[in-house]
Amino acid sequence: MNDEQIEEQIQAKGLNAPRITPADIENEIVGEYSFVVGDVLQQAPILDSVKLLTISVLVLRNGFTVTGESACASAENFDADIGRRVARDKAVSKIWPLLGFRLRDQLAVNAAA
Repeated sequence: MNDEQIEEQIQAKGLNAPRITPADIENEIVGEYSFVVGDVLQQAPILDSVKLLTISVLVLRNGFTVTGESACASAENFDADIGRRVARDKAVSKIWPLLGFRLRDQLAVNAAA
């Protein structure tokens, strides 16, 4: 089940308390970079395994960065587009707890006021 499907279930159940949504995550991202490590290394020799490693870097509104990675075990199965998607998804998964912490802080401040 992906994030959008979970959000649909939350809405269908009428759960409308403050929460982080997939749209909140996407709105937080202001820059996005991905690359295959072997393509950007300028030192020799380059080991074959780094030619199968994809990194995604997401820059958030406040300048903080999160990263995700995708490593392919078999060179015959390597696909840069799939690697980028997997790496991005892993980076996005790191944003959820950050925004959750921020929201929890805001809720705590509001409750204390």
